[in-house]
Amino acid sequence: MKKLSLIAAGVLSVLLSGCGQDTRSQSETSVDQTSKIVEAASNVEMDVGYNVPVEYFTLDNGLKVVLSKDDTAPVVTVAVYYNIGFRNEPKDRTGFAHLFEHMMFQGSENLGKMEFIKLVNDNGGVLNGSTRFDFTNYFEIIPAHKLETFLWAEADRMKGLAITQENLTNQQGVVKNEVKVNVLNRPYGGFPWLDMPQYAFNNWYNAHNFYGDLADLDAANLEDVDAFFNMYYAPNNAVLAVVGDIDVAQAKQLVEKYFAAIPSTELAPQPDLTELRQEKEKVFNKFDKLAPKPAYAFAYKMPPRNTPEYYAMGIIDQILVQGEDSLLYQELVKNQQITGSVNGGINYLLGNMFNYNGPMLWMSSFTHDDTVSRDTITAAIDKVVNKLQETPLSEEEMERAIVKIRSSLFDAVDGFYGFGRADLLASFALFDNAPSKINELEANFKKVTPEIIAKTVKEYLRPTNRTILTVTPGEDPRAKPETTTDAAEQGE
Repeated sequence: MKKLSLIAAGVLSVLLSGCGQDTRSQSETSVDQTSKIVEAASNVEMDVGYNVPVEYFTLDNGLKVVLSKDDTAPVVTVAVYYNIGFRNEPKDRTGFAHLFEHMMFQGSENLGKMEFIKLVNDNGGVLNGSTRFDFTNYFEIIPAHKLETFLWAEADRMKGLAITQENLTNQQGVVKNEVKVNVLNRPYGGFPWLDMPQYAFNNWYNAHNFYGDLADLDAANLEDVDAFFNMYYAPNNAVLAVVGDIDVAQAKQLVEKYFAAIPSTELAPQPDLTELRQEKEKVFNKFDKLAPKPAYAFAYKMPPRNTPEYYAMGIIDQILVQGEDSLLYQELVKNQQITGSVNGGINYLLGNMFNYNGPMLWMSSFTHDDTVSRDTITAAIDKVVNKLQETPLSEEEMERAIVKIRSSLFDAVDGFYGFGRADLLASFALFDNAPSKINELEANFKKVTPEIIAKTVKEYLRPTNRTILTVTPGEDPRAKPETTTDAAEQGE
């Protein structure tokens, strides 16, 4: 996951990201401004929030294609999403999904090592790839008149990757170094985005170390890598999204010209990702010798995608953790001064509430002083959640949340020169076979009633559906001297 992918992730997670200002005066000013914006926006009649053009078709080889014209700027985003993420990689191939994110830049049939990147840079574009729960994606944002060049280039690496021992060995080292830099040798490395799923979920597919076991990565040979590529990087396991200043008919012809001849493959069955209903609260602690302060994270299992309760959780997320007017920010930062910021969301730090396919967590995290106990924090959170259970939301509170969601949707659709739109279209094509769902989102949120909110809070925000993970600075007192202290231990 490269630097630019983190930028992209930030753009994509705009629906869910919190703010986190530390000073009281800034907070009050921001809340006042937010209130004025919300009040003004609430008085604006908007029958339709936006209407994204969607041209959707499937090639004979199974490749799903989404075209969306947007001529506000002479640029085009080309994005290819493969239906293989770190959640659904094979059990004895942990880390392979992420390894392939790197391998795809090492050369193909007609482009040598790193030439894909050079081609983008020489044309004034930007590119990146990332690995998420349920997909690995690659995208480039380039001048509109270069569309054909990059459809050819994406098709070239889909047809055949330069799988050589030199490239494999090199990228095994790169990935292992990335783990050391981002997780093992970094304060709060992996907390909570990499850690929490491993404790909250029980199904191995949802709960394994997504960066991968270094032993699995070391054991990978060319035959393994070639088999993985042939299985998961076929056109019938992918979505191609093209967004921007395009002639739709011409773009369709170009897509068929470069992708239609790529053969499909027999796909592996998708693993069972289901989780049993959680019936008992889970509490864990992790020692972190690099962390300067204690940290606290909690997570609740989400309702299934596309259900009324799922959209209700989107509203609850806005009310509880998004922005300085959120209830948990008000309680934890302003009233009790437990922390200086509260961040969180659905698919927190790895995406947004739309680009995943399977069990998911609604999560929040923050650091705090060591004078504040875990029980004090949990009691403060329960105070806010219990109030939501006991007192139905007012019409004003619902309207306020909808306005914030509408604003976030607009940001997402227009985000990062078309990539935000491409991400939503590709995700809805990949997981729902319905990219036009992008135009239904605001309406689906507006269907949520206070009664559905209450039902959702009762079922999904119960303590027995919660996992708490804390970080204690320092060495694990029970760790053997020769072992690292990164492994977490179960508390109670």
